[in-house]
Amino acid sequence: MEDKSKYANFFKRFFAYVIDLILVGFVQSLVIMPLLGLLGFGIAIGEDFSEPEKLTFIGILAGFGVAAYIGIFIIGWLYFALLESSSRQATLGKMAMDIMVTDIYGERLSFVKATLRYFGKYLSGLFFCLGYIIAAFTDKRQALHDFIANSLVVNK
Repeated sequence: MEDKSKYANFFKRFFAYVIDLILVGFVQSLVIMPLLGLLGFGIAIGEDFSEPEKLTFIGILAGFGVAAYIGIFIIGWLYFALLESSSRQATLGKMAMDIMVTDIYGERLSFVKATLRYFGKYLSGLFFCLGYIIAAFTDKRQALHDFIANSLVVNK
């Protein structure tokens, strides 16, 4: 019988993820908010956009909004994939909770597998976060995205 204590429990993983979301959100806001200010996003609120020039401005803002969303997405992806595939094998939140990510053989994840794990988190979040919740009930405490990437989250 395998020792389950080596696998990070649900609550350690949860608090590590909360720390990571706060950190990533902070970095994302540092990048995005000044850019919105430079474009005068605050000035545009409440304007009458019936004139063609103002509609062009709205088009520019919409385009920037899409670009900002893509930027936010890339920041999150790179944060998780680069840190989990690094020599530390952990994001800052995981480091704070003294846990790390490995493949099923205990080896470091490649960047590709860490990327697969990151995108798998979108599936884990579907249907009331059941993909995350299953980590509390599986033998190796794996969430859906861990199964997808053949990864484990273990105590250091």
